[in-house]
Amino acid sequence: MAETATGRSLPSGRHHLTREQVVASQRARMLKAMRESMMERGYVGTSVTDIVRRAGVSRETFYQQFSSKQDCFVQGLDEAMELLTSLLEAARDEGADRGGDPHERFRALLRLYLHALAAEPALARLFLVEVYAAGPEAMARRTHNQERFADAIAALFDATTDEQRFACLALVAAAAQLVTAKLVAGDVDGLTALEEPLAGLARRLFP
Repeated sequence: MAETATGRSLPSGRHHLTREQVVASQRARMLKAMRESMMERGYVGTSVTDIVRRAGVSRETFYQQFSSKQDCFVQGLDEAMELLTSLLEAARDEGADRGGDPHERFRALLRLYLHALAAEPALARLFLVEVYAAGPEAMARRTHNQERFADAIAALFDATTDEQRFACLALVAAAAQLVTAKLVAGDVDGLTALEEPLAGLARRLFP
């Protein structure tokens, strides 16, 4: 049976999907299988065989879309970063609607971020834990996206000096480290509890 982009099985036989829809469905299934396998086995312990078996596709299908396990990981990382970008945009829009205190706007962003990670722990583990084993390209992308988050925080607090910019980077690094510790410990519920201490840290950095 074929799969939809949401991972649901399609009925056997003719399903009236276009070639593009089939390819997109296979890609979504393989990326999901990669995330789930790496959550259980880690990056090093996951093989292409693990991914295709879990996804229910052939090795040929895998290599039609990805050049290697690392390529699959990097593309999955990009997907995770797209989610985070959408959170930034949502928090920015929400803040624009509310106006006012930048600390409340930061808290809104933080809440969206933490709840999204708690809802998708395999996705979160991808770019916060397994990225360290995936090579320099993956790490460079992670660093770039941490800088984007720091830019967003700088905009919230109107941080323009070098010292303020460093404070933004430090806040992002602290959040990443605390979230990573929760993920490694398997404490998914503890992710959302980080909202209060991180919001408090922001108030001390930007009084």
